[in-house]
Amino acid sequence: MKSLPQIEGALQAALATVNAGCPPGLAAALRHAVFPGGMRVRPRLCLAVAKACGGGDDRVAEGAAAAIELLHCGSLVHDDLPCFDNAPIRRGLPSVHQQFGEPLAVLAGDGLIVLAVETLVRAASHSPHLGQLVLLLTEAAGTPGGLIAGQAWESEPRVPLVAYQKAKTASLFTLATMSGALAANMPAEPWRLLGDRLGEAYQIADDLRDIAMTPEELGKPAGQDAALGRPSAAAQHGMVGAIDKVEGLVRGAIAAIPPCREFGLLKTLILAELTRLLPKELVLLAAA
Repeated sequence: MKSLPQIEGALQAALATVNAGCPPGLAAALRHAVFPGGMRVRPRLCLAVAKACGGGDDRVAEGAAAAIELLHCGSLVHDDLPCFDNAPIRRGLPSVHQQFGEPLAVLAGDGLIVLAVETLVRAASHSPHLGQLVLLLTEAAGTPGGLIAGQAWESEPRVPLVAYQKAKTASLFTLATMSGALAANMPAEPWRLLGDRLGEAYQIADDLRDIAMTPEELGKPAGQDAALGRPSAAAQHGMVGAIDKVEGLVRGAIAAIPPCREFGLLKTLILAELTRLLPKELVLLAAA
């Protein structure tokens, strides 16, 4: 997709700002956490929404997309730490704590969250929507409904599945859709429901992948939900029920797309992501 070079370029520029004077080990850990990346689903969604809305400022859209990915990468570093998942691999490579040690991993995760805010402010300093963009970013990162809350739910004796999924995963998808709209000078609120539904669908698909795929296929440990006692839509609803929920959420997401110039672009992206996320045998099961 054409947006990937934009995203990679914006991420490279963001990481370049920390090179001068940064402790070498920390600089290396930051780069290891971001490159090579995954599919960049969230920043691609942000840019797709901005394009679908039309107009706006490409620099703001790219800055918002990069900030979302930096925040996501920081959350993965923390998620992999020994005190949480203790995951040895991420994206097919040693996790940051495995490669650089736990202290630098903690600092790298923190640093990426701060860098996300810095990147957004630099890109959108001239935008009339700067305040709202920063507020959306920090809400997605924090509490009560952001990444920190999502991680904290894992320390509670009882975890409400929907609240957990919304904070741990859907928060960044909602951030992506709403930030993309703002970058195009459109109201953000009409794009919230699309992000919510896509985020929930993505998390359920990830629950299914955790059960049905190998660590080599995932690029990270498999079977983690059962091993760590995490809430899982696949465990709660069964494989077929979880697939049905993903399909229903995707249909609902498409129905929630507000009127825009490039409706077809977003619909194509959403359907392509569903096909990519579900293991092939589950796609066949869904089609049966």
